[in-house]
Amino acid sequence: MISIEEHLDRILQAVHQLPPREEELLAGRGCVLAEDVASPVALPGFTNSAMDGYAVRAADVSGATGAAPVTLPVLGDIPAGSTERHTMSAGECWRIMTGAPLPGGADAVVPVELTDRGLEQVRIDAAVTAGRHVRPQGEDVAVGDVVLQAGTLLGPRQVAVLAAVGRDRVRVVPWPRVVVLSTGDELIEPGQTPGFGQVVDSNGLMLTAAVAAVGAPVRRIGRVRDDDQSFRDALADALEGADALVTTGGVSAGAYDTVKAVLSRSGTVQFDQVAMQPGKPQGFGVLADGRVPVFTLPGNPVSALVSFEVFVAPALRQMAGQPAEPPTLEAVAGHDWSSPEGRTQFARVVLRREGADGVDWTADLAGGQGSHVLGGLAAAHALAVIPAEVTQVHAGDQVTCRLLTPLGTVA
Repeated sequence: MISIEEHLDRILQAVHQLPPREEELLAGRGCVLAEDVASPVALPGFTNSAMDGYAVRAADVSGATGAAPVTLPVLGDIPAGSTERHTMSAGECWRIMTGAPLPGGADAVVPVELTDRGLEQVRIDAAVTAGRHVRPQGEDVAVGDVVLQAGTLLGPRQVAVLAAVGRDRVRVVPWPRVVVLSTGDELIEPGQTPGFGQVVDSNGLMLTAAVAAVGAPVRRIGRVRDDDQSFRDALADALEGADALVTTGGVSAGAYDTVKAVLSRSGTVQFDQVAMQPGKPQGFGVLADGRVPVFTLPGNPVSALVSFEVFVAPALRQMAGQPAEPPTLEAVAGHDWSSPEGRTQFARVVLRREGADGVDWTADLAGGQGSHVLGGLAAAHALAVIPAEVTQVHAGDQVTCRLLTPLGTVA
């Protein structure tokens, strides 16, 4: 057997970041920026009001109090979206809305709550200083400022600033286009009733959902029969337009393990026994003249998902220019359990908050740990990684957990 580290290192040495390409701004969400973006405009683009109120000269209201208010004539309204240029002189004011351009001659805004809300003239009950409740032009971003650097992951906040500085397209490292291919004579499509000896292709849907959850575009090819020609035909279809291929099933030592039989003859796909539980039988290599990495995962559902999280997801992230390894969380074991000698265990666990402040985490096994047990897998929040040299986990031991679900969803 080889170690997890050996198998993962071989994968990460073989996969490479995809070439950058230009995308529409929203299509770039979730991708890594491949260029520095400098702003051709200032933000805000014009000096504007931060409040609903009255645009004034601060000197005109410097002595205003509730007991000694100042009354000023109102020249009119300036709504948000106004494109007219207004001015005012000493002793005058404009009623102004949040985001509206400040008129020339004004240097402050009195919030409407500090006035009698007058339309033709207004009583002001409090003083304001120059610059109060005003957003100066260029206060946020000056012309030429780099608003985002290459390597930035584009989320909603980054999309907002790109749009604000006038970008409708952006150069990014794209996510790889992934094809998920399920093999097995026993497979039927979801929604059909299994006959004797048949099973629903839950693996194909699970892995397709897992790829989508990572962020990559994905296509599923379901129910490929266990014969060489059917698999070769499906393989040719899968490689068309794909950047990565994930298969499930047919990689062990059985007489009908077609995936292993066909891909072994390619000379570029290697099959190994990896020292892990679950997920020992693994295969990896490159096809299509070294362009498309192929990950051959076991057929048992828990083994397939654990293998995806440990090997495939890091590779897809690396291809997209993102850190390969996910964040982890430290927890303490809530009870005792055993782990196989010489194999890293990925125990499915549920997490619960502990401690007076609720910031400590405890990990309990999520039901049965068999590689076929979908109920426990569905309930799990994380994979507790138990090193190969550990054969017994004791209550209170610290365990490192790889999250399967956002912490915000954990009660």
